[in-house]
Amino acid sequence: MDKITFNFENRTAVITGGAQGFGFDIARRFLNSGAKVIIWDNDPVKLKKSIKELNNTNLTSNVVDVSKLKEVENCTNEIVEKSNIDILINNAGITGPTAPLWEYDLEKWKKVVDINLMGTFNCCRAIVPNMIKNNYGRIVNVASVAGKDGNANASAYSAGKAGAIGLTKSLGKELADKNIAVNAITPAGAKTRILDQMTKEHVQRMLSKVPRGRFLEVEEFTSLVCWLSSEENTFSTAAVFDISGGRSTY
Repeated sequence: MDKITFNFENRTAVITGGAQGFGFDIARRFLNSGAKVIIWDNDPVKLKKSIKELNNTNLTSNVVDVSKLKEVENCTNEIVEKSNIDILINNAGITGPTAPLWEYDLEKWKKVVDINLMGTFNCCRAIVPNMIKNNYGRIVNVASVAGKDGNANASAYSAGKAGAIGLTKSLGKELADKNIAVNAITPAGAKTRILDQMTKEHVQRMLSKVPRGRFLEVEEFTSLVCWLSSEENTFSTAAVFDISGGRSTY
């Protein structure tokens, strides 16, 4: 059961990578709090499954590859013809393979950065003008402690998430004179399917760095997203919120 209730009535949220993991739980919590939710995901099968599972009339979806600006722009235009976009959760991301930088496949490196960094840029670029027009917005960019610390054998993921942190700080300052908050969250490893993309050795190495001695629970992450996305967050912007169980201390 959710411990804290947030009021998202009369708010419309776009959640990228919303068909599973963090995005799915955020969608569930937003819907339970009265929001209209639009899930963007590039996997039509998982998208269809998540829509059926959430089973809410306030939920719609689009098959979108966030690394492709034109797709993002087209979907954004369709939405803003009917309503505003009040909340954007840039959650879509992939870890990519684990390999030393000098052995990293160039195309796979580019794909990781395209989704984790350029996807965040594309969504902000398309949606922010609507928020400016209405003088309201809450943007949460899902980064990672890897963007702060750098993970060995994960240069693409670390670089992409570091870029998302820098983008957050820049955009937050650009919009600071408006009622639009832009923040990033840097989770440590969490119990989501993204762990399945990693080797057991890499997962164990990640866990060994967390003083709490466990992975982040999805519900814990969602609670932080909800506050940053709510009207209660009236001051924090261009900031990075750590939720790493003590791994990062800055």
